[in-house]
Amino acid sequence: MLHSKYLTAPSSFRRQCPSRNRMKNSVVAGNNLSSLNHMRPILLPMITRSQPLKLSSTVVKASSQDTTVATQPKHEGKKIKGRVVLMKKIVLDLNDLKASILDRVHELLGKAVSLRLISSVNDDPENESTGKVGKPAYLENWVTTITPLTAGETAFDVTFDWDEEIGVPGAFIVRNYHHSEFYLKTVTLEDVPGEGRVHFVCNSWVYPANKYKKDRIFFANKTYLPGDTPKSLQKFREEELVNLRGDDEERGELQEWDRVYDYAYYNDLGNPDKGPEYARPVLGGSIEYPYPRRGRTGRPATKTDPNTESRLKLIQRVNVYVPRDERFGPLKMSDLLAYVLKSIPQVLKPEIRALLLGNKNEFETMEDVLKLYEGGLELPDGILKYVSDSIPEEMFKELFRTDGEKFLKFPVPQVIKEDKSAWRTDEEFARELLAGVNPVTIRRLQEYPPASKLDREAYGDQTSQITKEHIEHNLNGLSIDDAIKNKQLFILDHHDAWMPYLRGINTTSTKAYASRTLLFLNNDGTLKPIAIELSLPHPDGDQFGCISKVYTPSSQGIESSIWQLAKAYALVNDSGCHQLFSHWLRAHAVTEPFVIAANRQLSVLHPIHKLLHPHFRETMNANAAARQVLTNAGGVIEEIIFASKFSMEWSSEMYKDWTFPDQALPMDLIKRGMAVEDSSASHGVRLLIEDYPYAADGLELWSAIKTWVKDYCSFYYKNDQTVQNDSELQSWWKELREVGHGDKKDEPWWSKMQTRDELIESCTTIIYIASAHHAAINYGQYSIGGFVPNRPTISRRFMPEEGTPEYEELRANPDKAFLKTFAPQLPTLLGMATVEILSRHPADELYLGQRDTAEWTTDADILQASEDFKKKLEAIEAKIEKMNKDERLKNRFGPAKIPYTLLYPSSEPGLTNKGIPTSINI
Repeated sequence: MLHSKYLTAPSSFRRQCPSRNRMKNSVVAGNNLSSLNHMRPILLPMITRSQPLKLSSTVVKASSQDTTVATQPKHEGKKIKGRVVLMKKIVLDLNDLKASILDRVHELLGKAVSLRLISSVNDDPENESTGKVGKPAYLENWVTTITPLTAGETAFDVTFDWDEEIGVPGAFIVRNYHHSEFYLKTVTLEDVPGEGRVHFVCNSWVYPANKYKKDRIFFANKTYLPGDTPKSLQKFREEELVNLRGDDEERGELQEWDRVYDYAYYNDLGNPDKGPEYARPVLGGSIEYPYPRRGRTGRPATKTDPNTESRLKLIQRVNVYVPRDERFGPLKMSDLLAYVLKSIPQVLKPEIRALLLGNKNEFETMEDVLKLYEGGLELPDGILKYVSDSIPEEMFKELFRTDGEKFLKFPVPQVIKEDKSAWRTDEEFARELLAGVNPVTIRRLQEYPPASKLDREAYGDQTSQITKEHIEHNLNGLSIDDAIKNKQLFILDHHDAWMPYLRGINTTSTKAYASRTLLFLNNDGTLKPIAIELSLPHPDGDQFGCISKVYTPSSQGIESSIWQLAKAYALVNDSGCHQLFSHWLRAHAVTEPFVIAANRQLSVLHPIHKLLHPHFRETMNANAAARQVLTNAGGVIEEIIFASKFSMEWSSEMYKDWTFPDQALPMDLIKRGMAVEDSSASHGVRLLIEDYPYAADGLELWSAIKTWVKDYCSFYYKNDQTVQNDSELQSWWKELREVGHGDKKDEPWWSKMQTRDELIESCTTIIYIASAHHAAINYGQYSIGGFVPNRPTISRRFMPEEGTPEYEELRANPDKAFLKTFAPQLPTLLGMATVEILSRHPADELYLGQRDTAEWTTDADILQASEDFKKKLEAIEAKIEKMNKDERLKNRFGPAKIPYTLLYPSSEPGLTNKGIPTSINI
């Protein structure tokens, strides 16, 4: 029996219904639904009092056919049978059973959901600019179905009276008179005269009609360029875009049922009402802090700063506004709830933190770290009660994975699964620059000594202090000039990017350096680090340059411990660059304007919308959630990344040098000197390190994606003029440049979008960023970074100097000194929890080449090209498996024995270290 709390009717219902207990029992039992007929006189006014719709000029006025319960006369002509597939609210949407029960009452009256067909061939005689709209039809037999407690789709029949004036339907209007929303997946009509089968792909949440100012309209799965749209659908197409832009909406706070795509600056990172230390600059809209735009929420300003948007409370953060259809699916939402749960340590009161960690801020030994994977942390008295009182029961159960006495037990990361010490080797350190989670930063060294591009007047002489005496003995007999000429010297350069920020960063608990790491390419295709330069701003002022110290490899005594520390300091820089630039900026942030502009300017009927839509899935929600718990002031990133409160500000500085064309993989490789153009090579470029797993697999994927995009675009765009004449395409590209990336609108490198080749290259780059690039830098985070000593993200102490207690500690206990510097307990735990969640695939993941529905278009040639693309991806998988078994390709496996699978297209759910989702959705 249902709990009584689900049976509370609205107050107006209770006042008018003294017999509600009788109704309640009937609804719950479900055995005598006809007994509710006595309620018709009471329920009917409740149904018909719905807030009136403000209809657009193209939508017919609501008629008594929609809102009365009188039986309509039957049309004596042909009937068109249809099938509607939808999903009601489920447990992760709090399963509003109260609304479901009321919905059943409505359904008894036969007017729960109405659908009205719109002609694609005949105009409305009263409004010749729009298609003829048919009579309403209603879902059949839904009365016997109640909301399930688990996610599931349900199909219902629908019957339309055939009207010859409708002809072939090209769209339909749906109105929902329920108390709650439902997810409309598809509508399919059978035996339509003159057409046969007509299929509508909806994939949209439909809220009660009184939540909307305009009718909800869905189009058949045909594809039209704007100029080819049937005249009867043209106005509907145009006005649907107006609805999505919210052009006539008030600029207030947007609600969950709103469908508005609009832009805003990153003014939602700070929380000055909490204190001045939580204030952060607005990113975007200024020369000092340029940034891509984000989706607008319309939340009010903070009390302290009118330019800063107010923030949500912790548990509300998963419900931050994005257009409803951009929100996570139920399984992804479950993962997000778990993530928010694991973020609880960052908001625990100081006394609770102390209770959790005791008096220890660091791990004592490497064995203490390894215990996190073997048994977890013991919970002191008081923690269980504090957490259970603070969060919902479902979250509590997720946090305590075993018997409720352990906290944060983690799976063993791959980097230590086979060999617990391989991470210490120089070989693994270097291999991960080619096959780790940030393989997009290393570049070939083409000048010596490494130079700086920082303004000499402001920052003095920043030229590298690495001399030939430091490195020539490690060049296998070559001189520096010969090594450069032979293309065998490489650099991981984190000097210029971090130096201007170090003085501020090091005023926090962080103690970090700028770094340059030089590497030599061995004859077997592996790299070896040969020198690491660590630099700090000059104590007398920036204009005096920097002070630097160079460290070289050693395997003996305290020098070997110092070399381990030097590598770790370089990795701290690289981890910050990875999360803030390679991952957040180059994937998440730069993609969001493409998503917003596409939904505002490209109709769902548009071929480019259909091409790109899978690659925009849930990106806005992922970014919005990140701004609430990851990138915000005091958020996870500031806790676990060494740049601390300067993190997002630093990413804005990096955006100044961002260019969209350079995110095309071949261009990126050429720019970094990792490849050269070669028309004889299979992908048009030749890798200078043949065994460069990210680049080798990435180029295979780039070519497959580009072939698919070329086949697709060439089908709809027969020549350049078709591109130029496409009004929606031109509006999309213009808005993207001038608004979405408005701080970059005057850059000369933007494509003019005047040729088919420009369209193909741009779409290929967008898809590659959203799929392969993001997969390569995200889904290996736990397998490589889940063991923090292998990839530290923060540093708390400077390199110990000879003669100090820290130096003697390093000599006596190298691991303890290492952990004190790079693995404070709380940030370590929070970082591990974060990358574990980010590295997991949910059960409903869509992988590259997949669609959420097979019938996403009616164009047979395109469906065949899509199948060809899938087959190419399968061939790439087979090639990756073969290369990972080739012992000559040492960078694909390495000392830690981690096969490179991050660009293996498919995957199972979970923590798999492989799989390329179609979009940036976590």
